[in-house]
Amino acid sequence: MPLFDLSDRVKIRLTGSDRVRFLNGQVTNDVRKASSNLSLPACVLNTKGKIDAFVFISAGAEELFLDGDPELAETLAQRLDRYVIADDVVVAEVTAEFSLFHIIGKPEPTLPNNGNWRRGKRFGTAGWDLVVPAPDHDRVLQLLVAHYPLCDADCAEQLRIEQGIPRWGRELTNEIIPVEANLADEAIDYAKGCYIGQEVISRMKMSGQTNKRLRGLISVSGASLAAGMRLTRHEANKEVGWVTSALRSSRLGKEIALGYVKRGHNEIGTGLFARQDEDASTALEVEVTGLPFGTVDRPLQAP
Repeated sequence: MPLFDLSDRVKIRLTGSDRVRFLNGQVTNDVRKASSNLSLPACVLNTKGKIDAFVFISAGAEELFLDGDPELAETLAQRLDRYVIADDVVVAEVTAEFSLFHIIGKPEPTLPNNGNWRRGKRFGTAGWDLVVPAPDHDRVLQLLVAHYPLCDADCAEQLRIEQGIPRWGRELTNEIIPVEANLADEAIDYAKGCYIGQEVISRMKMSGQTNKRLRGLISVSGASLAAGMRLTRHEANKEVGWVTSALRSSRLGKEIALGYVKRGHNEIGTGLFARQDEDASTALEVEVTGLPFGTVDRPLQAP
């Protein structure tokens, strides 16, 4: 059961009598399902159905609590506050007030004794979140590290890519629709009612098609891949996608990447070429694969 310190994630608190109704009109999942025992994934969209943020939501007796990737620190609270008109809602950025830990595993952790663990699927598999006041960070971390192996930032990034989990600034931007990033199953409730961007999401569900899809990519030769590489079909030099994240997976023993591949070219097993420039001699052969790349059932060792 590896441990992750996610305290750098941006954290938002919503209070006020209209908080549930208000947030339900802003996100893709049904906020009424959020609780003190669950971190509910959801997307905040713009009117064109593209992502403004990907967050996890939990609910207390008098508040809603959201957290998102650190890169959203300058935009998430402002995005939510922009739509507060006559609502009894207060949006407060509280990142510095709380620390956030996550543990992968199905059994609920038993430490600390007074901890309120929330179910949360952050790395594509069952896990648990713990939010504590920031002054308790070091004490709780020391307690947890004594029982669970700590997965540092590099370890977490490797697992994220292996599991095909998108993050803000890489796979997630305000040009991406949630379905394209494989977020529909966990983060969208198609029966919840109206929210900003819903029309686009509903239309896409009815058509069953997307212009592009987040896929895994494996370097055929074993040469390193890099974010920003363009994907082409070699015979026509036609651009069909791009690489968003890449690394060498020590667990899989392969050079792997995440990237968006356009419809008609993203079937599993399709051969593509990744290149940094127009020189065909620099192109690397890659194979499109499904996500996740591997399983997290094998024990993770912190670097």
